[in-house]
Amino acid sequence: MPELDPVIHAQARLRVVAALNVLGEGDEMAFNALRKLLGMTAGNLSVHLTKLEDADYVRINKTHRGRTPVTFVALTTRGRLAFEDYTKAIRTLLDNAGGAT
Repeated sequence: MPELDPVIHAQARLRVVAALNVLGEGDEMAFNALRKLLGMTAGNLSVHLTKLEDADYVRINKTHRGRTPVTFVALTTRGRLAFEDYTKAIRTLLDNAGGAT
């Protein structure tokens, strides 16, 4: 049986990584846009982003647009590889789930 990455496996973090994986390499998404896309509260998203950042799966960039602070989130190369491995593991798990009937 394949091992599922516990950092990604939590439903909310899986949704975050899947959403960011759609972006091109090096592209980033504003925190508020990601929050709205996923329908999460700012606090909940922040907690999950911290877990992903601690694993080096996402990069957080805090900057300003004029005088307004803006936070951007991007999937790191390590995060992309982890998501790719996770999806392969899920596919393997599902492919082997049928068993003998």
